[in-house]
Amino acid sequence: MFPARTAAAAVSLVLALAAVTTPTAAADERPPKAEPEQRITPPDPRDKSIAFYVGSNLTDDGSVLLGGFGHEPSSHWLEVVPRRKHAEDAEITVGATGEADIPGKLTKIPQVEETAKYITMNYSEFAGFPAPLTNGGLNEHGVAARDVWLDGRDELVQDTKTPQTGPQYSDLSRIAMERAHTAEEAVEIVGGLIDEYGYTTYGGNSHLFADGKEGWVLTEYPGGEGLWAAERLGPDDVRVSYPGYIGEFPTDFEDDPDYMGSANIVDHAVEKKWWDPDSGEPFNLHKAYALPFPGQPGDDDEAPYRYPPRLEKELRQLAPVSLDDMKRLVRDPRWSDDRSGYGQAAALDKDVAHPDLNTLWVAPTASVTAPYIPYHIGTEEIPPEYSQHRYLTSGAADSYVDPEFAPQEATRYPVRTFKRLMYYTCDHPEEFLGEVTDALEGYEAQISADLGDVEKRALDAYESGDDEKGREILTESSNTWAMDALDLGDHLVDDVEQRTKDTWGIRAPEREVPSGTTASERSQDMALPEDAVSSRDRVNCDMGGGWAEGSTLDRKGQVGDPDKVPDFRAASDESGMAAVPWIPIAVSGAVGLAIGFLIRRRRTGEPAGESAGESAEN
Repeated sequence: MFPARTAAAAVSLVLALAAVTTPTAAADERPPKAEPEQRITPPDPRDKSIAFYVGSNLTDDGSVLLGGFGHEPSSHWLEVVPRRKHAEDAEITVGATGEADIPGKLTKIPQVEETAKYITMNYSEFAGFPAPLTNGGLNEHGVAARDVWLDGRDELVQDTKTPQTGPQYSDLSRIAMERAHTAEEAVEIVGGLIDEYGYTTYGGNSHLFADGKEGWVLTEYPGGEGLWAAERLGPDDVRVSYPGYIGEFPTDFEDDPDYMGSANIVDHAVEKKWWDPDSGEPFNLHKAYALPFPGQPGDDDEAPYRYPPRLEKELRQLAPVSLDDMKRLVRDPRWSDDRSGYGQAAALDKDVAHPDLNTLWVAPTASVTAPYIPYHIGTEEIPPEYSQHRYLTSGAADSYVDPEFAPQEATRYPVRTFKRLMYYTCDHPEEFLGEVTDALEGYEAQISADLGDVEKRALDAYESGDDEKGREILTESSNTWAMDALDLGDHLVDDVEQRTKDTWGIRAPEREVPSGTTASERSQDMALPEDAVSSRDRVNCDMGGGWAEGSTLDRKGQVGDPDKVPDFRAASDESGMAAVPWIPIAVSGAVGLAIGFLIRRRRTGEPAGESAGESAEN
């Protein structure tokens, strides 16, 4: 699988390509993509972000599992935000501008004296809200957060007066990471901010908070009335937020430790006649304030496979759920596609040996074709390759890069690398998806095999009083794994690209060229057509319920096989030089070969062939 190419093979390839007709003709012969027949749905497909919670009694190691992704088609980058002290009068800007879908006004609210360290995935754009945006992450107190959409009922959206003021979903996610010591405290903080400053909405939202003990789901509704509610998730609970929701809710919630909410959360529903207390029916928040779940049985076109009650049944069937199961669930081709901005998974342990060992596994873009890398809270910095880049950033084409950011922008960008891998793989998933999945899960298994030793050495350093050494070990290990992952991605892309060209060519897009236009099909608008709004119309690798080898449920308990990882390090020699694949070029009508070399800085200076764990020990 993914063999290293030799010079002889490259020469044979060039000669073979000389006999191939046009790429368009070759593309016509490619086998049809294996996926169920779908119809085009009306606008707003509602196939967006998703989150999964599994309580500690249902996991294989007693941890609390939290996983999911955001659905933003913008640029994404990882950030480790350090603990910071702030001036007594420090303030933060919250809210939205007049450019938001529901116009708002930016305001300032006080910052606390000290904010916590946390790991997050930032992104550049959503619904007109100011960047950088975040959906949560993991903080130094072991609190993890996922932010998930919610569709408030139409009347609430229409009732929202503009310009809105108060924090929006990203502000609340970030503040929770900065301040919360527990999942319950995250709810108290977010709810308190809404009560005091109001709430800026795009139509509704939710948060799923978790720590090593429990989880909490918090829902925020539009309407300008500061409506919010929260429900505790215990050790025997599972929850799939798609959208975030709370069902039956006690009217005397103030006296129930498992629930919280705004003072008006019940009365407003009664006032609007969305719930009748004399009906004999329990008060149900989702029925009162939100739209029905998408993807209901018999109507999968709107959002295939994602009906929460059905997925929650799957989660229970997966029990005892492992971290590998959770990562695979987030990676599932049924929903991990071109709109998935990243992938995250965390196993939260209430008895973690040291706070710096709290770990968030993060894939730099949709994890269906990108590897998860573990980042400990003790990590001090990340490689510039994983920092902000302008690819997929709104407005980047309107200006030149600031020279201060030029070296950072010049680095390789994992989002671009693994997007390329997705586009090639998902064009022929029957050919490539199984191999790519094996390579990614095998690489993650290699990391897991080294992880225990890395954490032991770091813990030894902490216990001896050398915190700096402990953080250095964690930082070097995560960064080595991250850079090796990028090398693996480059290797996979090169191989899948060449095999695509060999077998099918790079097919021309099926686009009508306007009358009188001389530009070809390849120069037409590349955006997804407005009438192609189903998730099945986006780039996706779903083969009708997951992988050809079986669904996430079928693969319960499986772990990756390191033997299925290609020898991507073989391209680097002892001097740290990385070979560029052989490139066929035409010179004076003859076919020749040119070999280029790119100098790649090796942060750890390890010889080619060492594993991430071996390198981290030096």
